[in-house]
Amino acid sequence: MSRNVVTVFGGSGFIGRHLVRRLVATADVVRVCVRDPEAANFLKPMGDVAQIVPLAADVTDPESVARAVADADAVVNLVGILYERGRQTFRRVHVEGAAQVAEAARDAGARAFVHLSAIGADAQSSAEYARTKAAGEAAVREAFPDAVILRPSVVFGPEDRYFNLFAEMTRYSPGLPVLGCSLVPRVSFGEDERGIAIDVFGAGGPRVQPVYAGDVADAIVCALAETRHRGQAFELGGPEVYSFKEIMEIVLAETGRRRFLYPIPFGLARFYAWFLEKLPVPLLTRDQIELLRTDNVVGAGALTLTDLGLEATPVEGFVSRYLGRFRPWRLREHARV
Repeated sequence: MSRNVVTVFGGSGFIGRHLVRRLVATADVVRVCVRDPEAANFLKPMGDVAQIVPLAADVTDPESVARAVADADAVVNLVGILYERGRQTFRRVHVEGAAQVAEAARDAGARAFVHLSAIGADAQSSAEYARTKAAGEAAVREAFPDAVILRPSVVFGPEDRYFNLFAEMTRYSPGLPVLGCSLVPRVSFGEDERGIAIDVFGAGGPRVQPVYAGDVADAIVCALAETRHRGQAFELGGPEVYSFKEIMEIVLAETGRRRFLYPIPFGLARFYAWFLEKLPVPLLTRDQIELLRTDNVVGAGALTLTDLGLEATPVEGFVSRYLGRFRPWRLREHARV
């Protein structure tokens, strides 16, 4: 009897660990392809003995990719980077790497292929990240026309680098930034009981539609299982759209901290990013500022989680499960009582 083998590139990452936990229910063997297999051993207890197999593989190395997909029934590519370092460039990872994995999956005879891209993937974008994501999608389509492409918005979950980052900032910073707003307040007359209204945030900065990592993993499982989804692209977002300002307000509410919000226009944010992107793990890059100039929300008419038969998990009510650790000690103790 043949075994059902699924190969996952980037399986030890933020979304990957959610996916592996789900795949063990249907796959006989889950190959987790990472550059350091030892770092993926924490996944093994999720399955039976020898069911989860960490493998050394680099999406830009043809030989290691070919070995990883040999005899695989399905292949998933989750590999992506948020900033460039050395040989790890957007083009090398998002385009060349994606093409390499898709070509290897096709040559190995895999029946299904799922590629994780991102909302905002656009060949005309001013951000290199978005341009290479679009080029990666095109490369995957050329090599494996039946591939399912998933484009999530900002992904949240216990290990995220989004809500956790801003929650960590509340520990040492007196305020939180609202990117994309003007430093010049808009003054209007006769719009409130005092006769004068001063608005420093405008629309609240760029909008996002955060999607739960577990929902993204469920979408991948559905895309692998249902042949009717082959060759389609889905945009994955949560049930609500938030401005940057509203995200900061959620962070403050869930951490129980009082901090002021201050507007940072894109031009000033780009200046700060020039310094921040030089850190070993950049807090912000100039390319990310370019990404923020466009709302990160599901497009009108796009196929969504609903089309996969899934219900999106709301942000509020869920992030409290892991942002509570950032609350002041007295509030944490009160919450336990």
